[in-house]
Amino acid sequence: MESPVVHKVSVFVLLLSFLTVSRSSSAFARFWKQEAGIRLYNGSPSVTFDPTRAIQLSWRPRAFIYKGFLSDEECDHLIKLAKGKLEKSMVADNDSGKSLESEVRTSSGMFLDKGQDEIVAGIEARIAAWTFLPEENGEAMQILHYEHGQKYEPHFDYFHDKANLELGGHRLATVLMYLSNVKKGGETVFPNSEMKNAQLKNGNLSECAKRGYAVKPYKGDALLFFSLHPDSTTDESSLHGSCPVIEGEKWSATKWIHVRSFNELRTLDEACVDENENCPGWAAMGECEKNPSYMVGHGNTFGYCRKSCRVCSS
Repeated sequence: MESPVVHKVSVFVLLLSFLTVSRSSSAFARFWKQEAGIRLYNGSPSVTFDPTRAIQLSWRPRAFIYKGFLSDEECDHLIKLAKGKLEKSMVADNDSGKSLESEVRTSSGMFLDKGQDEIVAGIEARIAAWTFLPEENGEAMQILHYEHGQKYEPHFDYFHDKANLELGGHRLATVLMYLSNVKKGGETVFPNSEMKNAQLKNGNLSECAKRGYAVKPYKGDALLFFSLHPDSTTDESSLHGSCPVIEGEKWSATKWIHVRSFNELRTLDEACVDENENCPGWAAMGECEKNPSYMVGHGNTFGYCRKSCRVCSS
């Protein structure tokens, strides 16, 4: 069980590393406060992002809802890009990492290209600003369509196979954007959430949604949740699913964000590096022993300061 006490230095290291990676990323938008929000500049016309509109839902898992993250026009644009290109949704095999068809997931979907157009690029910049994670750590945005009765059974977004971990490592965070209203059903449900018994189970929720903490899909809203704890270990409370659509249809867009660049495939032999200029100092402070998951890694997941922790040879 994860200890409720986290080393202050370890938390500082984790936050500093996120900010350092984000600032050093050429793809990460420059931003500063202006009027009611933050105005982003990423090579395209600026868009406004207001972090005060994000509301915390729970700490286990760490989940937040941003009301009105997308405009109606952005939602309609993403749906338009996907129509006519949808295919049966797949799942990743736990052993091989290969994509397989499964009755666990019955929706249809397709992937956009990163920065496919000005609107997509603006949304990706906003996601990077909200999560404090660089754009290159993200997969291409996936557009999903759920018709009557279609669902995605509860699952984890982090991986169990070595093949997927080599490309970007675990999925650290997920941003799920709702592109349409759903008359009934279609909720995102967290069966293991600490808040599942605190939520009022009224007639507005489907029976599926009543099995955990549920988020109803409203057009333009965005749900952010983390699949890893702050110490980079996997969070089993992040188990989540998409309840069956009972009435109407559901459109959504998903952005999965990894612990490192999703553009670079890395093997164990190539992992003897420091990914932050502060690694030598952190190692000298004893962080290799205090926070091994982040500094060194565990299992098939690479740490960020393997060289300074002297667990490999370059």
